[in-house]
Amino acid sequence: MMIRPAELAAIKAGTIDLAFRRWARPRVVVGTRLRTSIGVVEVTSIEQVSTSQLRAEDARRAGAASLAALKEALAARSEDPAWRIGVAYAGPDPREALRASVPDAAELAAINARLDRMDASSAYGAWTRETLDLIDLNAGVRAPDLAAQVGRETLDFKKDVRKLKELGLTESLAIGYLLSPRGEAVVDAGLPKPRARQPRTPGTQLPRSIGAPATRALREAGVTTLEQVATYSVEQLAAMHGVGPIAIARLGEALAEQGSELADS
Repeated sequence: MMIRPAELAAIKAGTIDLAFRRWARPRVVVGTRLRTSIGVVEVTSIEQVSTSQLRAEDARRAGAASLAALKEALAARSEDPAWRIGVAYAGPDPREALRASVPDAAELAAINARLDRMDASSAYGAWTRETLDLIDLNAGVRAPDLAAQVGRETLDFKKDVRKLKELGLTESLAIGYLLSPRGEAVVDAGLPKPRARQPRTPGTQLPRSIGAPATRALREAGVTTLEQVATYSVEQLAAMHGVGPIAIARLGEALAEQGSELADS
């Protein structure tokens, strides 16, 4: 169930608690927990409705500009039933805390045993340590480029990286990946001595929704966190080649979630 960034921000703020979708059959159930860019969103209710039953209150709770706008959005795929879905913010993604936790010796042994099982069950062969090491040495490099380095198909490579992310070992950047502190500890435990790494810039990562061109432009300007973005005005961002109106709007939305905003002109 895809939810737009602005709607996610409103769900977190509590100003949106409904969503409407056209589905042939329900794709979520009550209790489904969706991991999103703002944390976990939980499905609190779901029921089939007729568009003739919709009211202005439904539109308001779904963040639509008007009842007419909500009905227009549901006009596509009219052969499928319409569903009213209750949604609520359910807290931060639990993987955030997991990524930051450095494992002790017992946890390291358990993680390595899990990685061994993942290697043994893979048709590709041993890939877990290879992938962790590749990401460690190539932070922020595009997934297709990483996959090419080890002769793998991009989609299969990305699926495997997601498995490592579930263990709290990697983080997804707007472009590419980064080892988490937990992942760094796992890699270092297998080396003669810990690897020298660039210090992390304190702050919140750039949202992936801004797109690769905007991310590259910001990186070239030395901007890698939302806190740094807040020192720029709309005009300064727009002057960067690759940072367009949509990227600026999404940066503004991400800052608003933190109670911040772009600098004045």
